[in-house]
Amino acid sequence: MRVLNKRALTEVEQPLAYLVTIAHSLFVNLLRRRQLEQSYLEALAQLPEALMPSPEDGLQLLQTLHALDTLLNGLSYKVRKAFLLCQLEGLTHRQIAEQLGVSQSSVRQYIARALLQCMTAVAQDRL
Repeated sequence: MRVLNKRALTEVEQPLAYLVTIAHSLFVNLLRRRQLEQSYLEALAQLPEALMPSPEDGLQLLQTLHALDTLLNGLSYKVRKAFLLCQLEGLTHRQIAEQLGVSQSSVRQYIARALLQCMTAVAQDRL
């Protein structure tokens, strides 16, 4: 379905190259998804049994992680990293700037860009 949304198939000048590109992209997504799932399972293994989510909650958490990964994948490395350091690690803009080797102003712009991406995705899902 995504293939049909990207461009009209009649415009494809080299169909084999186009299909190879699509296959490569799907393979990269599969590998990233497997890595995310493995990290999730390793994190679950660290939890005490009393804090383990139910199978239903675990599936919902994993689906949320996949959605977040897909959403953030469209962002540049520094934007994604700044957003995650801010949201998950609770670092200040100054600390993030030091880690990324950029100004605090750039960090603010990166985080704003990531938040805008998130807000846009949420708004599109509601329509």
